[in-house]
Amino acid sequence: MVRRFKPAVKYRRGTRTHGWGRVGQHRKSGSSGGKGMVGFHKHKWSFVMVHAEETSGWPFYGKHGFKQPKAISVAWRPINVGRLEELLEEMESRGAAVKEGERYVVDLPKLGYNKLLGGGRVSRPLIVYTPVATRDAVEKIAKAGGEVRIVHGAVHR
Repeated sequence: MVRRFKPAVKYRRGTRTHGWGRVGQHRKSGSSGGKGMVGFHKHKWSFVMVHAEETSGWPFYGKHGFKQPKAISVAWRPINVGRLEELLEEMESRGAAVKEGERYVVDLPKLGYNKLLGGGRVSRPLIVYTPVATRDAVEKIAKAGGEVRIVHGAVHR
């Protein structure tokens, strides 16, 4: 005769305890040695030794930080002032940088950047529009005869 049900069916119906006995059920905290991380430093230590990193005990011990949600974190697209000066002729030919008198006017959000960093050297006077700039970048551009103008609301998330 053909068998209609698999043997595991007896654990799914027809019995109140589903094969786990009447006293200590499998879902209670006593069968696992306590709730959550309790006992990891005593009677669950062999588990820690097998699954944790060698020296730190991670991920069972210590703080593990916090990751900001993408909704509130800013995706930074920085550029150094030295690289900005290197790209100046190319940007002027494309119309991204405009020359007003002796100064070049550069709008970083239009170029896709949202932060100005102070790496490199600047020899020409620049007027740079940017949402965020470091102190070094502002000082270097000011020494060269230019200025940094902060644009509010242009930081892209």
